[in-house]
Amino acid sequence: MKTENLKHDSAIKHVTGQSVYVNDMDVSPLQLTGRVVYSPVAHGLIKSIDFSEALKVKGVAAIISAGDIPGANQMGLVIHDEPCLAEKEVVFIGQAILLIAAETEEIAIKAERLIRIEIEELDAILSLREAIQKEQLIAPPRYIVNGNADEALKKSPFTFEGELETGAQEHWYLETQSALAVPGEGNEMLVYASSQNPAETQAIVAEILGLAKNEVDVEVRRMGGAFGGKETQANHVAAWAALLANTTKRPVKIHLFRDDDQKITGKRHRFLSKYSIGFDENGKILAYKVELNSDAGSSTDLSRAILERAMFHAENAYYIPDISITGKVFRTNFPSNTAFRGFGGPQGMAVIENAIDRIARFLKMDATEVRKLNFYGIGESNQTPYGKLVENNRLHVMSDRLIESSGFYALRKEINSFNQENKYQKRGLALTPIKFGISFTTAFLNQAGALVNIYQDGTVQVNHGGTEMGQGLYTKILGVAASELGVSPEFVKVTATNTSKIPNTSATAASSGSDLNGMAVKNAIDTLKERLVPVAKAELAKAGVTDVHHGNICFKDNRIYIDSYSDVSIAFGDLIQSAYLNQVSLSSTGFYKTPGIYFDRETGKGNPFYYYAYGMAVSEVQVDVLTGEYKLLRTDILHDVGDSLNEDIDIGQIEGGFIQGVGWVTTEEIRWDIKGRLLTHSPDTYKIPTINEIPLVFNVDLLRDYPNEGTIRKSKAVGEPPFMLAFSVWLAIKDAISAVGHHEFEPDFSLPATAEVVLMSIEKMKMEKVG
Repeated sequence: MKTENLKHDSAIKHVTGQSVYVNDMDVSPLQLTGRVVYSPVAHGLIKSIDFSEALKVKGVAAIISAGDIPGANQMGLVIHDEPCLAEKEVVFIGQAILLIAAETEEIAIKAERLIRIEIEELDAILSLREAIQKEQLIAPPRYIVNGNADEALKKSPFTFEGELETGAQEHWYLETQSALAVPGEGNEMLVYASSQNPAETQAIVAEILGLAKNEVDVEVRRMGGAFGGKETQANHVAAWAALLANTTKRPVKIHLFRDDDQKITGKRHRFLSKYSIGFDENGKILAYKVELNSDAGSSTDLSRAILERAMFHAENAYYIPDISITGKVFRTNFPSNTAFRGFGGPQGMAVIENAIDRIARFLKMDATEVRKLNFYGIGESNQTPYGKLVENNRLHVMSDRLIESSGFYALRKEINSFNQENKYQKRGLALTPIKFGISFTTAFLNQAGALVNIYQDGTVQVNHGGTEMGQGLYTKILGVAASELGVSPEFVKVTATNTSKIPNTSATAASSGSDLNGMAVKNAIDTLKERLVPVAKAELAKAGVTDVHHGNICFKDNRIYIDSYSDVSIAFGDLIQSAYLNQVSLSSTGFYKTPGIYFDRETGKGNPFYYYAYGMAVSEVQVDVLTGEYKLLRTDILHDVGDSLNEDIDIGQIEGGFIQGVGWVTTEEIRWDIKGRLLTHSPDTYKIPTINEIPLVFNVDLLRDYPNEGTIRKSKAVGEPPFMLAFSVWLAIKDAISAVGHHEFEPDFSLPATAEVVLMSIEKMKMEKVG
């Protein structure tokens, strides 16, 4: 039964407007609207709060402050350094101070205008460089070291140093942060959340309300995008809604306005990275020393784990015998930065990719040749800086295939000819690889649960701990369940994720949603099949199979038979009815934990990943020398997904991830003023990719015939890795800029490479050329 290309389970609902999101839910005529009153200054002391006049506004049900919180005033999940509501001090613009519950949003806004909050403004740290200078470390530095980079640098024939700034990025999910809290009997609280992590949302809500977790249920049917921005920060809105619902004893919904969402929430971490690299005349990298400095914002959130993953990916796809990686994370007076697709990987990889590009220009080589020379080897030169062996390496076969399919070298010649003939338009080309580790690097998070119920009519209900944010996880899980049971997909339903059904789940993050939850569902189904096999044998014997003990029971095409006697079979529905009549349980939980994951943070050694996903992209761009604007002419991608669970969904993830990455490396510039006020807080000031950023020619293919043993149906994760394929666009732009100076000068470059950055780099190169 084919399940590999099931259509997205919500596709028709999306385009017909039938999909239900949190903001579509109205559970009661008593339902209220919640509103957040937040700090207008980046750092200050709260001297007084007066909302007495606001409470008089007709339709206002409640206004609450930190003093009204019945439990802990805390939302920090790892370190308790993030209050739910500011009490004495505010540490960023957008920090919640008060919550309003009112009959309508208009009434809540009217009440907010009557609130008086006096804040004594204090000095704020509003740049990463200032935080570094003032040593505002959130945690001690981290180190991963292999060999002796300092000595190897001294012995290297060529060395250079560099610095790279990589910018922040707004998640810009289509559905802003939303939650609906519904009080029940006694202390019960049901929260409909737009959260990647229902169990954590449950824990935060329970802690803030001063309740046991068994009093709080969290349900997530779908999110309108998340990209990491709802892994921890969806907890905030859920907690605020629950506080108001607990106070008023009425349902309360909070749905943030786009501008408020962007002001309140954290971004991708900005990094300032410094490096030294040593190499020989052939471009072989001999030594690499890099310091990754990260802007955490006002609190810890996931910053330490994100920094760790950046360190794990600092060498990307390249074997470097002597390497030293230092990671530091600093506190600033901005909203707490948080998870974002890639989770630090892009920031770590960007540095080495830029350094390799510099090596190639110094040696007057094609950067692709330098990359290929330094790829991790097969059977040798294959140990990472943290001690894990790179096994089942796909880099070499992928580069050979992609270079051939894209016509890379012929394209390079065409581009060189074009650049010689055109003064004001220059083209660039780049090939970049990725090697991305799959697993939560916090080992205990690599677990998942499931509950599978089979009903008397033969239909199947699947419950699991993963969440659907548009990435197609529910569709993949449906396909897994249908395939494992041998039934048609129309007989299977995947339900909303709910903490009362699947407890203690991990976030749907780290690209592990299918890996973990797919295996948990399979485990539950395996248990059910074990119970059903004796029933099937008895029914097959009644149907005329003479030796039911010879051969294997097969579940396929909605029927059950013995492989050595396939002429006689019974319908799946009949088997289920017989099992019910024979008092066989038709419900089972499932569980899975990823084997072999560990990492010693003291020694910087271990096995933090179950496997690696690989990808490679070739991109061609054309840059207008007079304006700095660029066009993405063509991109060819080859990506490794093992045996795909669903090719259409995987290709969609590759395309979407790549384009989101293009936004980060080109157009998505975030700016603040000198007071820390966000200037790019709406669609008219923050430029996400549009149809104009999609390559004119866009070829995406999967690496076929390379199954990934030991995972659900031999597949690989696909959510995050394609994001980093956008480095091919970033470095193609750099290649085009370099062509202005006939590749004799090193372009001054940063990320994102906005039109302004590109133009300034071109003008600087012209000055160097004249000089």
